[in-house]
Amino acid sequence: MKVKSVLVSQPKPAIIEKSPFFELSRKYDVEITFQPFIRVVGVSLKEFRAQRVEVLNHTAVIFTSRTTVDSFFHVCEEARITIPETMKYICQTEAVALYLQKYIVYRKRKISFADGSFTSLIELIIKHKEEKFLLALSEPHKPELPETLAKLKLAFDPVILARTVAADLEHMHLPDYDLLALYSPTDVKTLVEKFGTKELPAVAVFGEGTLRAAIEAGIPVSANAPTPEAPSMVKALDIFLQKVLNGEEIHPVELSVDSQKEEFIRSQQHKLAKKSRPRRPASESK
Repeated sequence: MKVKSVLVSQPKPAIIEKSPFFELSRKYDVEITFQPFIRVVGVSLKEFRAQRVEVLNHTAVIFTSRTTVDSFFHVCEEARITIPETMKYICQTEAVALYLQKYIVYRKRKISFADGSFTSLIELIIKHKEEKFLLALSEPHKPELPETLAKLKLAFDPVILARTVAADLEHMHLPDYDLLALYSPTDVKTLVEKFGTKELPAVAVFGEGTLRAAIEAGIPVSANAPTPEAPSMVKALDIFLQKVLNGEEIHPVELSVDSQKEEFIRSQQHKLAKKSRPRRPASESK
């Protein structure tokens, strides 16, 4: 097996020379092409209103992407909803938190952010457990966040603020590539709808949801991230390309249950349940 060309389902970096993919290309003498398989569009005011969610009934908004930030403020502007100064914002990453400056004055007491991991975001939300949350989502989305908030019995309402649709790929000739790097379950869905599942190049994926979608579609996965060995897609591709260079056998990636995440959720449920138990009066304890 030889890999001379890689297709990455992401937008081309603004400065390619500063991208880690540039170093990967030089290291293995492979050509890397960037072509998004999907594009994200904000919902219309009509679609938003059909969900019957009242923004002003909430005291905090949870954002996991900049797209939902844009859509939230655009919809509020169209609906003539004035967001109160007291509204709090919980963001999955610092990048999303800083992006809020496009719409509001950045104040740390109003804006909190996690380190990008699921557990960090949940811990941050729990710190604000007394709030009534509006959970801003894109469709489709991973169910784990709303499911976890429900398990923790936190007050929240999910709202779809953006939708993912397929990009125009009519010009793309898939046999020109030896390796595909896919980043979302919708990337997998688009691949299947546009090109089928037979005679595909080798496939690398990012994220548990993308891995699950590929395996369920019957697509063998040759590399995946994030893992302890490959925290990024670039590192996963690096390991894969090195194996190919060494002539090593590539085994399909298997889906495994994240027991640590399940244990984390159970521990948070236990902590919240323990804190919510009413204390017995001192006279009763004697």
